[in-house]
Amino acid sequence: MLFTSPVFVLFFLAVLLLSRLPLNWGLRKGILLLASYVFYASWNPPFVLLLIGSTLVDYIVALRMGRSEKPRARKALLVVSVCVNLGVLAAFKYANFLSQSFADFSGLVGWEVSYTIWNIVLPLGISFYTFQTMSYTIDVYRGKLQPTRNLADFALYVTFFPQLVAGPIVRASDFLWQLNEPRRGTAPQIYWGVLLFILGLFKKAFLADAVFAPVADQVYAAGATPTALQAWVGTYAFAGQIYCDFSGYSDMAIACALMLGFRLPDNFRGPYGAIGFSDFWRRWHISLSSWLRDYLYIPLGGNRKGRIRTRLNLFVTMLLGGLWHGAAWTFVAWGALHGIYLGAERVARRYVPERVTRSRFVKAPLILLTFHLVCFGWILFRAETFLDAGSLISTMAGLQSAPGLELFSRWNMALVLAGVGGLIAVHSLWRERRIEDLSAKAGWLVTGAVAAVMLFLALTAGDRGAEFIYFQF
Repeated sequence: MLFTSPVFVLFFLAVLLLSRLPLNWGLRKGILLLASYVFYASWNPPFVLLLIGSTLVDYIVALRMGRSEKPRARKALLVVSVCVNLGVLAAFKYANFLSQSFADFSGLVGWEVSYTIWNIVLPLGISFYTFQTMSYTIDVYRGKLQPTRNLADFALYVTFFPQLVAGPIVRASDFLWQLNEPRRGTAPQIYWGVLLFILGLFKKAFLADAVFAPVADQVYAAGATPTALQAWVGTYAFAGQIYCDFSGYSDMAIACALMLGFRLPDNFRGPYGAIGFSDFWRRWHISLSSWLRDYLYIPLGGNRKGRIRTRLNLFVTMLLGGLWHGAAWTFVAWGALHGIYLGAERVARRYVPERVTRSRFVKAPLILLTFHLVCFGWILFRAETFLDAGSLISTMAGLQSAPGLELFSRWNMALVLAGVGGLIAVHSLWRERRIEDLSAKAGWLVTGAVAAVMLFLALTAGDRGAEFIYFQF
């Protein structure tokens, strides 16, 4: 049930109407919980049992942790939660990757190891809800959060359908308290929710799927032989596609929650206007980057144990962040590359005064440099193999020539360059502004007109059946 489909719109309207019935809060929460399970079951009903199992394990572990004052017992319970969550994630997502990698490395030292390719279906959202429930038990273990005794509330926190499949990764401390009092979307919340949903739909259906995807898919197709210009444009196209696709989902998820009376955290804040990579990761997939910071980077020692250890911690954190994105060495390399970027940036800061980077004459070049280095990383993220990535990089650098793609339209190239240029300009000019501020300044008439145009373009863009990219992770 894709957010962009008419079926979801009908489903959401039914849930919205039911949530506004004059029923007691407990019953209305039950309706939201049931709707969330129905939403998840619409893809693959048996995996609802896996979702329920994950919910029960972390609910019970946290309760027992809250009742125990023995450090060893609490740590053992935390280990149970982490092992169950990561074990399930590894079994479904990384089993074939680990088996094949072990066989490949064994072959390098002369050992022949046979392995079986398991036909495993990856449950949607498993990378997101496992991290979400783990954050709950870790916070309870650290004493930052009291375990909830209400199983229905905890289950709704885990399964809340707007953000269940692809985030944002919501902390229990940001959501559970919202279940204490009855909630209905107010008129302003519904108004902003509708606008934000239209924005997300426009990003996904028009920009990601109609403008960027056709070009990116041609350039990164197996056996493609783009020219240097086509390779550059295709990489720009994927940069635009992945941002508009994922941030479009986040916008729609936050919008749906807002119309139901709930607030979810922002997940993107103009990442292509970032100045440097620390700034980029404060703006891109914020819920994941903050999760990695709080539950991995800081426990590893953060920046408290010297410069070398800090860079190593950054590298390990980003390496594992890359592995979270996908079961392939290209994703690991992408994460490692960003770890190198972050470490190099810290070295550069020792020699470049901060006032220099604040200069208006320096900001624009730094934004463009950051964007292009991010695009270089996207090549590893999008390419199927290192061989494909290396070939594309060589073409882009002018080290090898290629016959080019015959169906590569100049019109599509112009759209991609205009779209990416627009994203960079908007993100750079409105780095610290929110859509609410921009709308208030423009006025409701201009806001409504812009929303109407975006909705028209989204609805006339063609087929809206393309899945979101992060459904694969």
